[in-house]
Amino acid sequence: MEITVSKMKNNCNSSSPRKTEKQDEYHVVHKLPSGDSPYVRAKYVQLVEKDNEAAIVLFWKAINARDRVDSALKDMAVVMKQQDRAEEAIEAIKSFRDLCSKQAQESLDNVLIDLYKKCGKLEEQIELLRQKLRMIYQGEAFNGKATKTARSHGRKFQVTIKKETSRILGNLAWAYMQQTNYAAAEAVYHKAQQIDPDANKACNLCLCFIKQQRYDEAKFVIEEVLQGKLPGSDDPKSRNRAEELLKKLEPHKSVSSASPSLHPSLEDAFVAELDWLINQWTPARSKRLPIFEEIISYRNQLAC
Repeated sequence: MEITVSKMKNNCNSSSPRKTEKQDEYHVVHKLPSGDSPYVRAKYVQLVEKDNEAAIVLFWKAINARDRVDSALKDMAVVMKQQDRAEEAIEAIKSFRDLCSKQAQESLDNVLIDLYKKCGKLEEQIELLRQKLRMIYQGEAFNGKATKTARSHGRKFQVTIKKETSRILGNLAWAYMQQTNYAAAEAVYHKAQQIDPDANKACNLCLCFIKQQRYDEAKFVIEEVLQGKLPGSDDPKSRNRAEELLKKLEPHKSVSSASPSLHPSLEDAFVAELDWLINQWTPARSKRLPIFEEIISYRNQLAC
């Protein structure tokens, strides 16, 4: 490790203008933070040397040294997931997230949700997704703003609370699908599509109907994708999936739809609260509550 750090210093550290420019270029090319600290060394080992196990050790050192803890904890958890150490990553986040800033908590929750998926911890995943919905309903998400900046594949883009709510509902519905709680999944998918419809969630809703042997409804939903009526319908992956689902429906052309099954764990109160919130959806008028203007007075009534 000393050789690694020395190599990094030789490549990066200098006081001359020309070498300073090279140093800046070096960090940009490798997407490295500048400086020489435990966190910077961890990122060097992760991104340049591609040694995830050594990077995890250095991320631990960064956390213990209180060096960029927000980033160190999140990055370490992501690397642990890649190393099939998701259970360890979950425990690490739970143990050390109190050291992180308030602004980092939302991104840590997103990492936790991915880790719960990896471990098949559906109950924990569902609880955390519902907690994130609660924060949106109470005006506490996005640090009270109507949008936030997100990153994907190195690019920045703006996400609205409306789209985020629909995305979380889609993930929640899929988690219910994994539990074979199709009635709950169906209800939540419908709410997600009311807020911000797209082809991917429509395909999932179609699958949900197929699982319940409600083939006419499944065909109606999937035809909306194939006819290009929903955002994302022209995406090759969504279209291919829609065509595959339609093939699954072929043998059931002459079969009448079964009656919806009443799942005992479907929570009517939760669905009712989603209905109420959707009905309250109005343009942002308050920085404090960007979506649901007077939701704060109802927070104690929300059980979702």
